[in-house]
Amino acid sequence: MTTLSNEQTAIIRTERGLIIAGTRITIYDIMDYVTAQYPPKFIRGLFDLTEAQINAALAYIEANRPDVEAEYQIVLKEAEELRLYYEEKNRDLIARIAAQPPQPGTEAAWEKLRAAKAKREAKG
Repeated sequence: MTTLSNEQTAIIRTERGLIIAGTRITIYDIMDYVTAQYPPKFIRGLFDLTEAQINAALAYIEANRPDVEAEYQIVLKEAEELRLYYEEKNRDLIARIAAQPPQPGTEAAWEKLRAAKAKREAKG
């Protein structure tokens, strides 16, 4: 592992990319919320980070924004490619599962879900 911060080993590079030291949380996980303009306190709570960890992550992102943004775009592209691959690979399986009748005893719950879906679609 290589240290990328002069203060502490707050942000390190692993085979998974840039992560917050002592966690499995990547900077790219944090970037999802930074780009959506969530407040730091929310992000901190969402990932159960300490004040020091979230501050280090946000400081690293700001100090290295062009590089982090470039890597983040690659991560997003790869994630979308994987999603499409598995969606296509599992298309037949998902269709077979969807075509199966409900488990015995769950008919009422399924009917309630169908009614809620129909109501939601009627509004939209």
